[in-house]
Amino acid sequence: MSQKNTDHTVRRIVLPSGRSIEVVRFHDAPSAPRPLHICPSCASPLVQPLAWQECQDEQWELELECPNCLWHDTGRHSRGQVEQLEDRLDEGLATLLADLQRLTQTNMSDEVEVFSRALAADVILPEDF
Repeated sequence: MSQKNTDHTVRRIVLPSGRSIEVVRFHDAPSAPRPLHICPSCASPLVQPLAWQECQDEQWELELECPNCLWHDTGRHSRGQVEQLEDRLDEGLATLLADLQRLTQTNMSDEVEVFSRALAADVILPEDF
């Protein structure tokens, strides 16, 4: 059983010995809002915006979706939250572009190696072009 107040929670716990104790937990001020890129359902850091619209009072209405669990939500968020989401999206884009560059470079290296071996074996014909 637990009682709730605005600044603390009291919970009575019965120990295996039969004695009971009360645990008082004091709550801090409300925590900062959840980062928008974190899914509240599965904790994936891949939440992405599907649609957005600027509202009054420097607020944005965002439609968000998690690609892992398909959680979906539409809500209003502060400009600061949206800017943090944009920063995370930019970081994700930079990571994807770096991975793409490494993959392209690796693939090209493999193709150059195969082409070099084919030239050395004299198996390249004019019809190949």
